[in-house]
Amino acid sequence: MNKKAGKDKPNGGTIALNKRARHEYHFEDRFEAGLALQGWELKAIRAGRANIVDAYAVVLEGEIFLVGSQITPLIQASTHVVANDRRTRKLLLHRREIDVLVGRVQRDGFTLIPTALYWKGNKVKMELALARGKQSHDKREASKERDWNREKQRVMRRHNKDA
Repeated sequence: MNKKAGKDKPNGGTIALNKRARHEYHFEDRFEAGLALQGWELKAIRAGRANIVDAYAVVLEGEIFLVGSQITPLIQASTHVVANDRRTRKLLLHRREIDVLVGRVQRDGFTLIPTALYWKGNKVKMELALARGKQSHDKREASKERDWNREKQRVMRRHNKDA
């Protein structure tokens, strides 16, 4: 019996989303990265206790680390391990991907923002976006466009209902 990865879960394997990032940043490119996790973190993620809303990635000594993500430990977490829910976690990428990201961040002024945390098979993966911050007028334009699209849909539905 061959199952597709993530299809047996009700939400398709998605653990956490960073919806606010779409509002605050323009995304240029997306990368998939693994995470170096401890055992208690994996158990907490399985229980749905991960949050990446305030997270971002930084480049330190040629490696990329995730800062500000929160994985709340379970109450049953082991007593001999001190669980730090906001610890800095290493992101696992290929060397050439790291080189591209380091160049774009340092030279072009981009930011690395996590947009999604999800299961791929039995591994936890993160979608990392190369992003540039939006100005307030960009946010207003996006809001106007959303409202306009919503209004168009409303008119089309009304028109199709009458016809």
